[in-house]
Amino acid sequence: PWLTPTEFTDIVAISQMTPGPIGINSATYVGYVAAGNSIWGSIIATFAVCLPSFILVLLVSRFILKHKDNITIKSIFSGLRPVVVGLIASAALLLMNKENFPDYTISIGIAVISFILVHYAKIHPILVIVLAGISGYALY
Repeated sequence: PWLTPTEFTDIVAISQMTPGPIGINSATYVGYVAAGNSIWGSIIATFAVCLPSFILVLLVSRFILKHKDNITIKSIFSGLRPVVVGLIASAALLLMNKENFPDYTISIGIAVISFILVHYAKIHPILVIVLAGISGYALY
């Protein structure tokens, strides 16, 4: 077998702790182990996981750019906007638990202030994300 059950458990734990998608992080580690602790195994596994998505996005984006003025494409994207907002809100609500946010009032305060800074004060969202992260770290 490529991995022992203990190694698999370690992969899941490490992949959740490191930034980035779990699938890519896991593939990187599995490639490393499967290739005999070789960085080339990590590189090839990571590339193999990313390549199909890259090709698919490339093809779909070319199609969308070619047909961007089509009323059907415009309608599809118009309908997808609220779905994307709902998915992001769902993920946020799923992560809002006592383990991640011991005090909801502080978290809600940071979220409200962040919204005000981005929407009304027109501060760049990346700067607001950094400020919110620093605030969360300082307050928790």
